[in-house]
Amino acid sequence: MIVTRATPADLEVLLHFREEASGWLRALGIDQWSKPYPPELMLASIAADNVFLFSEKGRTVATVTLDQEDLEPGAWTEDELQEPALYVHKLTVFREASGRNLGGRILDWAGDRAARSGAQWLRLDAWTSNPMLQDYYLRQGFRHVRTVTEGSAVNGGARVSGWLAQRPAVRTAHGLDDRSGAA
Repeated sequence: MIVTRATPADLEVLLHFREEASGWLRALGIDQWSKPYPPELMLASIAADNVFLFSEKGRTVATVTLDQEDLEPGAWTEDELQEPALYVHKLTVFREASGRNLGGRILDWAGDRAARSGAQWLRLDAWTSNPMLQDYYLRQGFRHVRTVTEGSAVNGGARVSGWLAQRPAVRTAHGLDDRSGAA
């Protein structure tokens, strides 16, 4: 599996990831990602070099966005924000590639990348109404910190992605061929 950074030419495949995941979640009765993702926000993440693609046999099968700061103010405390961390966003695996622990390997890669960059934590915020996703992250070694339901300007004061979790950033053998450049 090869890791590269996304470019603007990858926008269509990234938006397709989101649409496919949204449809799958909707079929499970979960409202996560039910609104289309604004392409300009994805392009901004790509321009910041924060979007990574995971490919095998020349086909992109997964993506994740890693940020060096929390994107939604008010989720993490000021003390927590002083601790160096990388923040996982939009981890998505094409359904046809699911069931092989690819998400777990990507999280290990992200934790390794975080450790190599000097971060203490790998953090995320998950959908508050998706207990399946929360359980998944707990099985991946994350510890639930707290759930925040208020304070998001993006959502008019009601935060829908406020289940906060973190795990230590540690170097690990993830087995991925990282061609994305230095951490």
